Amino acid sequence: MADITKRFGLLHLRAAPTAHIRHLHGGRLAHEGAGLAFWFRPLSAAISEVPADDRELSMLFHARTAEFQDLAVQATVTYRITDPAVAATRLDFSIDPESGSWRADPLDQLASLLTETAQQHALELIARIPLAQALVDGVSAVRRRISEGLAAEPRLAEIGLAVIAVRVTALRPEPEMERALRTPAREQVQQEADRATYERRAVAVERERAIAENELASKIELARREEELVTQQGANDRRGAEQHAAADAVRAQAEAVRRTRLATAEAEAARLLAAAQADAELALGQAKATAQEAWLTAHQQVSPEVLRALALSRLAEHLPAIGSLTLTPDVLTGLLAQLGLAPGSGGRR
Repeated sequence: MADITKRFGLLHLRAAPTAHIRHLHGGRLAHEGAGLAFWFRPLSAAISEVPADDRELSMLFHARTAEFQDLAVQATVTYRITDPAVAATRLDFSIDPESGSWRADPLDQLASLLTETAQQHALELIARIPLAQALVDGVSAVRRRISEGLAAEPRLAEIGLAVIAVRVTALRPEPEMERALRTPAREQVQQEADRATYERRAVAVERERAIAENELASKIELARREEELVTQQGANDRRGAEQHAAADAVRAQAEAVRRTRLATAEAEAARLLAAAQADAELALGQAKATAQEAWLTAHQQVSPEVLRALALSRLAEHLPAIGSLTLTPDVLTGLLAQLGLAPGSGGRR
């Protein structure tokens, strides 16, 4: 919208660079162009403001497919007024000289024209295709049909309007039909998910089986190695026992030899000792015999009285200790008589 200010009974208009201004003064063209700024008298001026920028028009309408199913079409059309002078003569773009706002709604007229034209071409296309095809290929087909239809529309060219681009954002059926159409796809996806789950489970089972086989093989190998270990330990124990037995036999043999040698030495020593003892006893006996013989020879050469005295002395040596001795005359007489000292005997007194 143009910016209009009032100074000293005159009005000043300043337009935006994207706005095409057409100023008629007394029926004659006074100013025309984009981004103008000029003074004018409101009573003698007729001013039109035509937008020259690109504009977006969103539209939503319903169509029926070949199966008479309702289909909502959502699209956006980008357009621009390429000939503002022609548009200003075909549509009412005049503005109020006091406020600068449009007296009518020219953009709404353009929107209605574009929407109805685009809807007409879209309805013709969608009415000849089934719903499934419309949902699969309908977006590109409807966009192409609307673009071609708007480009070939003569009225748009007559008012200086050009369509820059057409975008179809959605073709949506009714909610119940959309849920029904989603069901097969959902079921197929669910089947694929179930199949993937079954395959994953099968792979898991196969892996578990492989793990179990590996564990079993490991246990078998471990048992075999344990058996080899037990066998080797038994062989080692047997070899150790044999070595211990051989060592014990060697020690026993050595001990027997040692004992035999010791017994032989002891026997030889005993024999030598016995021989020495025998020789000693023989020498002692011979010495005793010689001494006895000498003793007897010596006794044979003495008198009987001396022998008795020796016998009494020898007897006295072997008698027990006598504390007191009582001699009666009878005993003393007999003893003296034996010694030859009794009265009346011829012996010495």
